[in-house]
Amino acid sequence: MPGTLRSLATRAWHGFLAYLVKFGVVGLIGFVIDIALFNALRVGVFGEGTWAQSAIGAKTISTTVAIVFNWLGNRYWTFRRHRRRHALREFAEYAIVSVGGMAIALLCLWISHHVLGFTSLLADNISTNVVGLALGTAFRFVLYRYWVFGHHRSDGLSNRARVEEAQRALFEEPPLEPAPLEGSAPSGEAPGASTGSAEARDPDYSPPPRNQGG
Repeated sequence: MPGTLRSLATRAWHGFLAYLVKFGVVGLIGFVIDIALFNALRVGVFGEGTWAQSAIGAKTISTTVAIVFNWLGNRYWTFRRHRRRHALREFAEYAIVSVGGMAIALLCLWISHHVLGFTSLLADNISTNVVGLALGTAFRFVLYRYWVFGHHRSDGLSNRARVEEAQRALFEEPPLEPAPLEGSAPSGEAPGASTGSAEARDPDYSPPPRNQGG
């Protein structure tokens, strides 16, 4: 029983939990980058009186930078074994999923603020940065793990490795047996037996009598 539990725990860790932990670390760093860059732009660290200093401009830039960072972190660390050969296609799908996660957070805010009538700053933060963030993170992780970096994707490194291994196993010819040395007995034949002698061909053979002279 302990061995079975240990085996299940090992499979769960390598198949799901390890990805989840790494995904969480990358996401946390990306979240810090998003918040820090947004506030730096808003206070005019990179220039004042520009579109980048506006609320929409700062958030657009900070979110874009965070998305690019998260993609690189997940591509080369979290899901490095399943990263795709076509990086641009992978990034496009990654961005689509990221926008979907952001839409979930905005939907939670809209329902809380406009449908349920919770209009306080605290309620807005809970709806979008707690509930919305949790649901959006779960949505992104599932789609990243099983779609963007899915092991079944045709251009994924892990899938290509499995295909190449299967092709080698299918088309690789078995090694040829070495030819017997000249003069050695064939396989299955007693040593010393000669296929060319009369004794080997006929077990009842007896040599002719010698001429004794007369």
